[in-house]
Amino acid sequence: MSNIITPQSFANRTPRQVALPPHAYTGEVSDVVRQLAPVNPLYIMWPERIAEAAKQFLTQFPGETVYATKCNPDKIAIQTMYRAGVRAFDVASIGEVRLVRKLAPKAKLYFMHTIKSPEAIAEAYKVHGVRAFVLDSMDELYKIMRATELAQDLELFVRMALPKNSKAQIDFSTKFGALPYDAADLLKACRPVASRLGLCLHVGTQCTDPAAYKRAVKVAAQVLKASKVSIDVLDVGGGFPVEYPGSQPLPPFQDFVDTITSALKAQKMDTIPLMCEPGRALVANAVSLVVRVEGRKGNLLHINDGTYGGLFDAGAQVRARYATKVISRNGTARREQDLVPYRFAGPTCDSIDMMKGPFMLPSDIVAGDWIEIQTMGAYSQALRSNFNDFGHADQIVMKKI
Repeated sequence: MSNIITPQSFANRTPRQVALPPHAYTGEVSDVVRQLAPVNPLYIMWPERIAEAAKQFLTQFPGETVYATKCNPDKIAIQTMYRAGVRAFDVASIGEVRLVRKLAPKAKLYFMHTIKSPEAIAEAYKVHGVRAFVLDSMDELYKIMRATELAQDLELFVRMALPKNSKAQIDFSTKFGALPYDAADLLKACRPVASRLGLCLHVGTQCTDPAAYKRAVKVAAQVLKASKVSIDVLDVGGGFPVEYPGSQPLPPFQDFVDTITSALKAQKMDTIPLMCEPGRALVANAVSLVVRVEGRKGNLLHINDGTYGGLFDAGAQVRARYATKVISRNGTARREQDLVPYRFAGPTCDSIDMMKGPFMLPSDIVAGDWIEIQTMGAYSQALRSNFNDFGHADQIVMKKI
């Protein structure tokens, strides 16, 4: 029997008054949504999917798996990951340090933002036991040394930049990372003061080409050769992709692993311990976002969430497409062959709050219907703002039957 409350518990309440029950639900998403009749955007999370993704990395990747907290800092996501065996977390701010330390007190934390405030470094080191810090400039190395009072137990990671990767959705090397010759100098400077020295890289988010990791390993080998120092760990970063509508079929995760390991062997780096920093690949498939249609103008649907809320990636910058499914308010079934392309408009008064899609939905969709937007576990919750006071969203947890 499904753990579903009746819609009467939601009746006659404003969106701010809706309080979702703490227990988990079972059954079909459409049945749960119609029973709850949510007024706010509603996140639906399947923790088992996070655990399954974590298990894949822990069993197939030949090194330490470090979750990129920024991707989804949800309490349930972090605790599920830790229980599944992920024991290390990439944190990018003192707020994330505090959060993960509270939720997973025994986890190892890697402070992997290349530019940090002195106060954040000092608190992370002195209060929260963080020893691992990334840097991509000599100034940052000096800052870390000063803020930790010349500590002798630092684990230092030099972030190197990579050539532009056209197969990645977003290229990170335009903002982060030292150029190869600078990275070599940084390794030389860090080696005498680091109890553990690492070199890290990132091929870019949502990288669909395993060969990008091969090219990155080759650049790393050149940096190491130029530095003439040994490292204790190589961090190959994140970027491992998940499948979205309209994208080419993805290679299996094992292809990425095999490419990395073979590239390391070819460069005679296969004895160096490895790390990776997945984010999207661990959480994207574990969350759906349910929105309500508030109005329709032809093929433009006005919905109650948008680019200032949980659909930032669907907007102009990334233009991500997502699988969608209508949940009719009256339970009417719609035929798949009647699907047509729609655009979305978010609820704010800003005209750039638009999402071109196309999002494939039934031709007879009407105001009051809900739309389940799938694969929303990555960045959606983390990027929400409260512009126009439309930021509030609710969340429920689903369990497998």
